[in-house]
Amino acid sequence: MSKTLTMYGLGHCSTCQKAQAALEEHGWQVTFRDIQKQPLSEPERQRMADEWGDKIINRASLTWRAMTDEERAAAPVQMMGAKPAVMKRPAIEAGDLRLLGWTANVKRGLGVPA
Repeated sequence: MSKTLTMYGLGHCSTCQKAQAALEEHGWQVTFRDIQKQPLSEPERQRMADEWGDKIINRASLTWRAMTDEERAAAPVQMMGAKPAVMKRPAIEAGDLRLLGWTANVKRGLGVPA
């Protein structure tokens, strides 16, 4: 597998920063995309929703907690378009691998000690 990947997240997200640092330390070339500064297009959001389903939405986030019931009822594609910070992060694409979050399993899958 090529040691290049694309990571989607927020520049100010400490988890994304830790993930990027650990990946680079273990030989990965990371292309980071801040989804607030460079919002995902509707087809990109749809692709992520198709890949991860409802798991793409971070229901533990402050953004989610601040949303109205009406906003929470929207489909993930629309939710991420209106409030990019509600997306679970980091979302990682490495070749054919699609990984979500920075869990021990994600780390192991990318060869980073958990």
